Amino acid sequence: QVQLVESGGGSVQAGGSLRLSCAASGYTYSNYCMGWFRQAPGKEREGVAAIYTGGGGTYYADSVKGRFTISQDNAENTLYLQMNSLKPEDTAMYYCAARRGYCYIYNWDRRYEYNSWGQGTQVTVSS
Repeated sequence: QVQLVESGGGSVQAGGSLRLSCAASGYTYSNYCMGWFRQAPGKEREGVAAIYTGGGGTYYADSVKGRFTISQDNAENTLYLQMNSLKPEDTAMYYCAARRGYCYIYNWDRRYEYNSWGQGTQVTVSS
């Protein structure tokens, strides 16, 4: 059973940085598309970034390109999201998600294609 546990959220001022972590367990951390999603109050959950555990490309939402970086430590089965130059509009609950197989440019951000989710970690950015 796949288990994902996020950590690292908090409150920061605009322009600040946070690093989110997602500890994965219960499965072999290979051949998975791992994604970060976020959901603000009253809004739909949206894809932020994704990475394939077997190596390869990364994918980002246009709103975070150049500010956020997704990475992973395969030895530790941990996914990261480094968030720099944070803006108030980045305020949301951030979720880690996993699904088997590659990440593709046409579907990395489709939340319904991910079948494992963490409980989320709150990020609040004040102006």
